[in-house]
Amino acid sequence: MRSFKVTLGFIALATVLAASASVHAHGIWFAERSTNLALIFGVGADDLDMVSRLPLVTETAAYDVLQQPVNTSLRATEYLVLADTTEHPAIVTAVFDNGVWSQNEDGHWERGGRDEVQDAVLSTTVLKYTVLLRSPLAEPLRPLPGQLLQIVPDDAILPDKMGADLNLRVLYKGQPAAGAEVMWDYVNDPDGERIVAGENGRVRIKVRNQGLNVIGAAYETTNDDKTIADRAQSMATLSFILPHEPE
Repeated sequence: MRSFKVTLGFIALATVLAASASVHAHGIWFAERSTNLALIFGVGADDLDMVSRLPLVTETAAYDVLQQPVNTSLRATEYLVLADTTEHPAIVTAVFDNGVWSQNEDGHWERGGRDEVQDAVLSTTVLKYTVLLRSPLAEPLRPLPGQLLQIVPDDAILPDKMGADLNLRVLYKGQPAAGAEVMWDYVNDPDGERIVAGENGRVRIKVRNQGLNVIGAAYETTNDDKTIADRAQSMATLSFILPHEPE
């Protein structure tokens, strides 16, 4: 009977974690849409409604090749949220606060923390971050304001060919995020094998696409206020484009 209870407990935990992953696996990233730069919300090929979610974007910023701030903003069109790139930024970032979610005894997720969902068995805060590199930088990318979870390449100039090695660090609040799970092709292979960052937060991947690359990192910590949520989930993406041969 004891082993049966252990098995049930393991299944229950796996179910909770799987449900949590499916609910909170979405990320944000920037991508070109009809020559405009759009902020995307989704996972894999799912490109979901960002216009209605625009109020959840708490911060957007842009920087030049020296990583000095330049002006940018987001605006909603009928179907897309577009970034202003008139100052030709080398870096564009955003922060998306998806709030607090709780899972009840039936396994369903609903918005609200432990202080709001009476039968919550698990509650989590959900924050999403993104950094787009649009051109080579004068020096390696630094930790950026507001990007609590950030994927940082070692070099200022990224590889220009698919299959090249790319050394990365995953940082949380500027410190190595040991144990962060890195998805090397978040858009085209979101369910692929994840690479776990070492104690120094480092991973090495191969550049996956001769085109848009979106690298994802997921990291989980305990939440500061346990009366609201048990844990804090962070999802970060780093995106860049490798040029194709001239037409």
